Amino acid sequence: MILEQDTNLRVHWLSFLRSAHKLLKERVFEQQFLHEPPTTSTMYAPGLALSSLLIGVQAFAFAFEFEASCSSLAAQVAALPNVTVLSTENVPAGTTMTFTDADPTCGANATPTSVSVDICRIKLNVATSNVSGIRMEAWLPKNWTGRFLSTGNGGLGGCIQYPDMAYGASLGFATVGANNGHDGQTGAPFENAPEVLADFVYRSIHTNVVVGKQITELFYGAPHTKSYYIGCSNGGREGIKSVQDFPEDFDGVVAGAAVLDANRAFAWFGHFYNITGTPSSPSFIPAKTWTSTIHQNVLAQCDMIDGVQDGILEDPNLCNYDPSELLCTYHNTTDCLTEAQVETVAKATPSLSSLYNGNPNPLASVSSLKLLYCIVLLNRFVRIGSAMWYTTTLSTLVYSRFADYERAIELNPFDFATYKGDLSAFQSRNGKLLTYHGQADTLATPGISQQYYEHVSETMNLSPSSLDEFYRYFRISGLFHCTGGEGPWQIGQVAGSSLDPDANVLMAVVRWVEDGRAGYDFGNQVCE
Repeated sequence: MILEQDTNLRVHWLSFLRSAHKLLKERVFEQQFLHEPPTTSTMYAPGLALSSLLIGVQAFAFAFEFEASCSSLAAQVAALPNVTVLSTENVPAGTTMTFTDADPTCGANATPTSVSVDICRIKLNVATSNVSGIRMEAWLPKNWTGRFLSTGNGGLGGCIQYPDMAYGASLGFATVGANNGHDGQTGAPFENAPEVLADFVYRSIHTNVVVGKQITELFYGAPHTKSYYIGCSNGGREGIKSVQDFPEDFDGVVAGAAVLDANRAFAWFGHFYNITGTPSSPSFIPAKTWTSTIHQNVLAQCDMIDGVQDGILEDPNLCNYDPSELLCTYHNTTDCLTEAQVETVAKATPSLSSLYNGNPNPLASVSSLKLLYCIVLLNRFVRIGSAMWYTTTLSTLVYSRFADYERAIELNPFDFATYKGDLSAFQSRNGKLLTYHGQADTLATPGISQQYYEHVSETMNLSPSSLDEFYRYFRISGLFHCTGGEGPWQIGQVAGSSLDPDANVLMAVVRWVEDGRAGYDFGNQVCE
């Protein structure tokens, strides 16, 4: 009864404010334009007073209506197919939000996050089959620009990326995010669960977009004008997957450090383990040696290729690294490599592109081995659907197990590889795809982004200049995986970056879609 009375009171107040708004507009118009002859005092003094009052009433009415709309949104959204609303709340600007229900493995994606604008936040579950579903949220800002934004995921993708949600909402996008059909950065939910795996590979992002657009229209009373996407790592793959299979979902896509052809990319780490051997092997190189001795020697040989000694390789592919310079001698037996270790570096880096393009991770050898183990865990669930490697550790891993990588490549469930070269459906909708990859990324090979760009060019029989009409790829020197690095790495993929479209990938794709302008200067690199 109390809730019903409160709702009725809100309705009556809203009706009163709208009536007052209408009356004030009529009185100002009558005072200023209908009385003959107007004088300075009759034309401006009452009008200014009433206009000031009108502005105050408008602001109060809009704020009241925004909160009332948020309160009533749950019932409307609950009527959508397969949807269960968990909660709605008004979140004032300046609030620091905490996410106590997030999985502990989500880490930075679920840290306390401040919102800089008033938003209506709605949490819901959406069933994707009889045995699977996604958890998603929509953050609907009061300062809506008419634009819609879907955020992506990273890693194993079971985390809503709340900082990205806050970033999108702060820019006036109706912003949505989902958990990819499972919670946390673990592949365990994929075991013998093809429906959950389908959510991870493609269905979560698409469902998130379809439902998110419906929620947006219900809340604002009008459909979005343009739809955008931003994601990195697995989120980059998700963006390109949407372009390939759901070209109608987005007008503009920002896909960073996309993990494409992941079946083979992950298998490379297995090959790298075979090259380096175990920590007790004569060929093994400690992490400190990679990150100090070898790294500094790489810079000594190749840093000046671009004409600037800044500790950054502009284009790693131009460097043909020779590790034999580090071979131990009679006069140097400490800061050097043995013959076996030199051979390891040579095998792992047939060109320096392997060093910096992530084909393996030689700058942090131990990290590579740990990552290999994580990828083993991913493979057993994601592509093989079996727990047969439960007892596998780095010390018990044997070469015969890598035969399963080949089987995983053959299975490629739900096209996890995401390597289709025909993007003509997206092109025909005048969609715009902007991709970027850090050239110092030691987790997801930047070489694959260049290869995929060339693959699309060949498949569609388009020259680079023709392809650039809707698809552009940017190499960001010194950028690590998605964020961080020794070069200018804040390019608008995260909050805190400049909002200038010449330096912000998200606003750049907005300008490209809405104004047709496609020139940028990311990381002090002019790209036209």
